[in-house]
Amino acid sequence: MAKSSPTALAIHKSSEHKIGKIQEFMKQIIYGGNDGIVTTFAIVAGFAGAGMEGTAQIGAVAVLLFGIANLLADATAMGLGEFLSGRSEQDVYKATRDKELYEIHNNIEMERAEMYEILADHGMDEEDAKQLTKVFERNPEFMADFMMQYEIGMSDPTGDSPALNGLATFIAFIIFGAVPLIPYFLMDPTQTTFYLSVFATFAALVALGLLRWKVTNETVYRCVGETLLVGGICAVVAFGVGLLFA
Repeated sequence: MAKSSPTALAIHKSSEHKIGKIQEFMKQIIYGGNDGIVTTFAIVAGFAGAGMEGTAQIGAVAVLLFGIANLLADATAMGLGEFLSGRSEQDVYKATRDKELYEIHNNIEMERAEMYEILADHGMDEEDAKQLTKVFERNPEFMADFMMQYEIGMSDPTGDSPALNGLATFIAFIIFGAVPLIPYFLMDPTQTTFYLSVFATFAALVALGLLRWKVTNETVYRCVGETLLVGGICAVVAFGVGLLFA
């Protein structure tokens, strides 16, 4: 069989396994977007739950100031939190992998037994498991990667960029979180304005669910339904808190 050239292989991998930027940052977009929508709507719902007469007294400007301040502060906290979380994950992975590599070099008998057990648990017969274990022993770096995945259960996060993940979370939070405030930019804080904000929040959650559906290819009912359910529960809780202090 003719051997594929490196160029052909690279093209095949690029076309078959290509991941777009939205897919790459899907976790951050969903996490930041949902939290942004719910957090900002909580400000609006809190005022509405406390009574529209109180909202009317302080005016739309005050609602927007509270909303925008909360939006920017929480978006910054979320973005930096995602950055620190990513850095911490990479540090933990590196430290654990270094320990695993040390064990491979200094306690190979135990590591050999662990690998053989893992391969057997995955259905490999005895002879193949022994042969593959010997191959891994001659490649300690790859063996360490294998053990991290299948013994410890940690995926390699070193290819991720904590800074870009944090930025994606921040941007998603700002974009989706601004939606519930749009009616208050355009109208006085009346009951109608609040209803429009509820509709805008609903539309933003649906859009987030549709984005998830487009990227993951799961059923649209599941993607949109789960997004609406989670966001709706948080919104109801926010409105209820406002009612408690009415």
